[in-house]
Amino acid sequence: MRRPLLVTFGMLFICAGCVMPHFAILSDPLSPEEHLELGIAYEKKGEFDNAIKEYEVAAKKRPVAYLYLGNAHFQKNELDKAEKYYKKAIKKEPQNADSYNNLAWLYYAQRKNLDKAESLVLRAMQLNPSKSDTYKDTLEKIRELKNPHR
Repeated sequence: MRRPLLVTFGMLFICAGCVMPHFAILSDPLSPEEHLELGIAYEKKGEFDNAIKEYEVAAKKRPVAYLYLGNAHFQKNELDKAEKYYKKAIKKEPQNADSYNNLAWLYYAQRKNLDKAESLVLRAMQLNPSKSDTYKDTLEKIRELKNPHR
């Protein structure tokens, strides 16, 4: 059962001369997983800025959120930010094959660092053989770009 998206207020501060009472939010009612899910929902709707906000909160506790941050920035064509987050995802979770593949795809899309892109996708295939077919598509496209007359 999901908790409702309500903000709970812990304390009410009243001060002399204040027009409005001040509230302090003491805790976030959503778990990092729920922020990640909410970010995914926003991303599916094309609301990338909202997705990014949710992923940033999730990333404080869930390193996989850096991969999602990279994806959202890629969708916004903010390729430098996407690259930064994919690299951070690899650093924080070096066993997450998708981060390697997505960084390789970013380089492919930019038509740069193709040797590095190839090694990244090969590493992804090594880390997660069950997704080799998906990663193989990335690898083939990189190799076609590197050697157009093969």
